[in-house]
Amino acid sequence: MSFASEQERWIKRHLKRRTGERLDALKRGHGFGNQLFAEKVWWLLVGHFGGLHPEYEVRDWRGRPYFVDFMWIVGALRIAFEIMDYGSHGTDRSKFRLDLNRGLYLQTQGCIVFYISLDELRENPEFILAALRSALAPYLAAEARSVRVESRSHSRIERELMRCAIRHDRIVRPAEAAKELELHIATVIKYCRLLADKGKFRAVPSGTSGRVHSYEYMGMLQSPELV
Repeated sequence: MSFASEQERWIKRHLKRRTGERLDALKRGHGFGNQLFAEKVWWLLVGHFGGLHPEYEVRDWRGRPYFVDFMWIVGALRIAFEIMDYGSHGTDRSKFRLDLNRGLYLQTQGCIVFYISLDELRENPEFILAALRSALAPYLAAEARSVRVESRSHSRIERELMRCAIRHDRIVRPAEAAKELELHIATVIKYCRLLADKGKFRAVPSGTSGRVHSYEYMGMLQSPELV
């Protein structure tokens, strides 16, 4: 799966889940710098967008909401990434001060914050990538271990269904999957429901009847749990 197609899916999933100001923030905030970070750093560093939230809403010390460029949620840990553009931060001293105060407050709340220069990201993304690879190594390793543990909770049929969904643009239709995997349709439906209970599948109702004829895979495309 290419970066462009996977990023498009990632953003579309977040757009579907949001309303109001959170939706508007994503539409207007995920611009050039954020897309550059996603492509030149995050994709090369992690290889997927699982757990990464664009334009993530938090609150400052006054209780006022604002949006950080990215929030990576790993278990109970939150790691924020802010792309700093001199044109929008450096020339406005009050905004620059406010941004730094917000970042400092986030860290008092147990959140790790990384500030990344847009100029450096544009001219020398390799440096940003190398620095974050070193800084995030313990968390990336912990995430990989948790995924490996989780993978052992999935049966062979569940893994086959998840891989089947990926081959078919994230969608599994039980009747078609039963033929492809040489399983009884009742078996496929049973395991699709189990995967839905585990949060890996989402039942997709059709028409006005609301009957479920397909399931959407909600997991990561590159994951050890599929092996």
